[in-house]
Amino acid sequence: MTQNSHYDVIVVGLGALGAATLYQLSQRGARVLGIDQFAPPHDQGSSHGDSRITRLAIGEGDEYVPFVQRSHAIWRELEARTGTPLMSTTGGLVLAPRDRVAEHHGKADFVRRTIACAERFGIAHEVLDAAGIRARFPQFHLQGDEIGYHERDAGFVRPEAAIGAQLAVARASGTQTRTGERVQSVEPVGNGDTVRVRTETASFTADRVVIAAGAWLPEFLGRQARGDWQANFSVHRQVMHWFDTGSAAADFSPGRFPIFIWMFGDGQEDYMYGFPSSDPTQPALKVATEQYVSATTPDTIDRSVSPEETAAMYRDRVAGRFPQIGGRALKARACMYTVTPGRRFVIDALEGLPHVLIASACSGHGFKHSAGLGEAIADQVLGRAMSHGLDLRPFARRRLLKEKETA
Repeated sequence: MTQNSHYDVIVVGLGALGAATLYQLSQRGARVLGIDQFAPPHDQGSSHGDSRITRLAIGEGDEYVPFVQRSHAIWRELEARTGTPLMSTTGGLVLAPRDRVAEHHGKADFVRRTIACAERFGIAHEVLDAAGIRARFPQFHLQGDEIGYHERDAGFVRPEAAIGAQLAVARASGTQTRTGERVQSVEPVGNGDTVRVRTETASFTADRVVIAAGAWLPEFLGRQARGDWQANFSVHRQVMHWFDTGSAAADFSPGRFPIFIWMFGDGQEDYMYGFPSSDPTQPALKVATEQYVSATTPDTIDRSVSPEETAAMYRDRVAGRFPQIGGRALKARACMYTVTPGRRFVIDALEGLPHVLIASACSGHGFKHSAGLGEAIADQVLGRAMSHGLDLRPFARRRLLKEKETA
């Protein structure tokens, strides 16, 4: 086992949060090492599938808004720096039955929560009734009792491109990465002011370590004998489908169709979300839902998507709501969400290991915030004051535990 140099910070996991943190650390002159068991961007975790929704008014809670606002600015800066398109502004529509308290991401009456958030933060938006939605977006086949929140500056981010751009700039700035290498342990050295990270082939030390392991976090915490932490996280398989838009391709293009979140019932699975086509060479309506009933692990997840799953998605959610779309699927992909009770993020130091920061549990709504979170995490581990209104305190683990006690 080889022994390499000491680092200011080691980042374990280079997905959405890890890549963002590595990039921000690299721009602050820190000596940094990033480690990932795969070669990111990759399709084994949570940050793949061509597109992720971004929206400025966050019905999940006001504490998230500064992070998505900052993320938009960072992605535009990266686009200018790298020449790589990362974010498309398409407008966004959140809709639900007007007289039902439709839940999303653990929050009841999600549409009105989103509207109230937009009003508090001065985010440009419109509130539409069913007639207004039909006039603006005739692609949606409505029941007639809907209320809709339309946000001008919503859209989608390209996750693979965003991760790749951040890693490329970090490497060009002198940051070292080791991919295809799995971390085996993280342990204190001496009086605990230094942390050792062991992989299958090497050993490193650092002043600070950031664990951004995503769906591998519960397993990592188990190996660290952190059962009290491990119990806070569960991993769930999610499936994305791309349906051929056929002769209606123009109607579902980014200039004419928004990203959307559509809640049509009272159950947490009575909804879907979707995107305009992100690939003009293969126009498709991308749609997905979420499920939190069946848990999985990165080692046991079924990464294939059966034709029956795609047929059910089309039959139960797409056919009656987008009559222009036929049932021909161009592709389908599975990914994983790492989730906490209440869908809250957890960004906090491990008890007994204060120099090890856990940064995970995006809970199905994290990619839009990831660039801003990476900036805040970088400042925190380097002992710098945070700017741009960013505040990681709402994501302390004690907040999560308090919510579980009062649930």
